[in-house]
Amino acid sequence: MLVYRALSLCLAVLALLAAPARAADKVTFGTNWLPQPEHGGFYQALADGTYARYGLDVTIVPGGPQVNNRLLLPVGKLDFYMGGNLIQAFAAVEQDIPTLVVAAMFQKEPQVLMAHPGQGFETLADLKNATLFLSKQTVASSFQWLKAEYGFRDEQVKPYAFSAAPFLADKRSAQQGYATSEPLAIRRQGGFDPKVFLLADYGFDSYATTIETRRDLVAGNPDLVRRFVEASILGWVNYLYGDNAKANDLIRKLNPDISEELVAFSTDRMRQDGIVDSGEALTQGVGAMTDARMASFYGKMVKAGVLKPGLDIAKAYSLAFVNKGVGMAEKARLAPAAGKP
Repeated sequence: MLVYRALSLCLAVLALLAAPARAADKVTFGTNWLPQPEHGGFYQALADGTYARYGLDVTIVPGGPQVNNRLLLPVGKLDFYMGGNLIQAFAAVEQDIPTLVVAAMFQKEPQVLMAHPGQGFETLADLKNATLFLSKQTVASSFQWLKAEYGFRDEQVKPYAFSAAPFLADKRSAQQGYATSEPLAIRRQGGFDPKVFLLADYGFDSYATTIETRRDLVAGNPDLVRRFVEASILGWVNYLYGDNAKANDLIRKLNPDISEELVAFSTDRMRQDGIVDSGEALTQGVGAMTDARMASFYGKMVKAGVLKPGLDIAKAYSLAFVNKGVGMAEKARLAPAAGKP
């Protein structure tokens, strides 16, 4: 009997060894702009094999000036999409678009206002007395919140044409930007470090760099969604705290306009400002989201007139794939002091 059992076990092991390896699931993931350090965790998971270890064959489809990947998600041309802040996710509910957010890689949107030093601009509220160079998109979103919360005025605004020249010429002005890039551009062009006001630190509490997918994919293949989210979380942990050289090489290969200086500046700002790893992410893992935070931001956008009241915002997101502590052990190993109060 023992010989028979041993033989049966050996045959079972041999059968497993002889079985063909399961093919990786092909996944397409569209970003909202050209490759850059702010997408680093996704390229890290691709470059270091994390996606592959999760049984995923991932193709990252970059966005750009002539590319709108958001439109490709609901029609099934993409499996996942990298969203910006939550305004578009809530608007999708309003328009009955069957997409939802399943993770938020950024706990803070890196949107900033920059001002000249030595002009008495010490807090965000001080910028009520400044000329503001803002894009149409910013005027329609975060500026409406600035009006509702801080009393900013329409007459302060001048068009921002994605050139720093008007801001540099007017010391009593402020310009929009992202904490991870524009302050470096001002240092290069103007020869000074601007005063930087991160809107997230003043109450603009949207999540950002979200992972969005379709409701039918969540319902029909939740394991695929789980694997993509968890692998992406690990990608971000490794990008911020581990060896990110391969990811940065891939980013710069795909977007040669990205300099080594910008890569270093961007990753440093993401760490120092807690863009990825702060708030709930410190205890629940990168990608964390909560109902309370969703409700808070939605309420502020309703007050500002950006979104309509009465939306069922629960249709905009799912907490089923986050808040599980994924990546916490890896972070503790790579950077023991990271995230500690």
